[in-house]
Amino acid sequence: MQGDAMNELEKCMAGQYYDCHDPIFLEFKTRARELLKTYHALTYEQKEEKESILKQLFANTGSNVSVGTPFICDYGRNISIGNNVSINMNCTFVDCNQITIGNHVLIASNVQLYTATHPIELSERLTPDWNDDSEQYFCRTYALPIIIEDCCWLGGGVIVLPGVTIGKGSVIGAGSVVTKDIPPNSLAVGNPCRVIRSINA
Repeated sequence: MQGDAMNELEKCMAGQYYDCHDPIFLEFKTRARELLKTYHALTYEQKEEKESILKQLFANTGSNVSVGTPFICDYGRNISIGNNVSINMNCTFVDCNQITIGNHVLIASNVQLYTATHPIELSERLTPDWNDDSEQYFCRTYALPIIIEDCCWLGGGVIVLPGVTIGKGSVIGAGSVVTKDIPPNSLAVGNPCRVIRSINA
């Protein structure tokens, strides 16, 4: 990697503003899309071939991991998955920063995990001194990690926002938007997602 590219990568992983169109990230995206194209072409029964692709795509892949199709991710290289994990169809993982999924995790259809985000305030979101001739992107981007701890279940259509940790054994109700950390052994639902009771006593 060139020095500038590594600097952008380091800024990204540190949660700082980074250039998401830097060549290093475009290279990551190209590789991920090639692997996903191959993965999506495989049949349900081609389990060994699927496992091989996932091990190339993800940073870490445990045993007994199932990822339904279609599946979309940005880079793949920032996703780590434990043992006994089921990811159902039509999930989107925007893994500009790390996404860590523990063991014995169920992720239902249409779940979206977003590590990338932009500043809320317009004055901070727009890139300073940007113009049509600029090589920089017109808005600032940063990314924060997401952690799904062991034994969690994310219901259909759940959205998890940047920087969130969902604690061990927790269940997130279908359609919830998780904006803040969820403690372990909690049933949480809603938009924004809130804990409604403790479980697994």
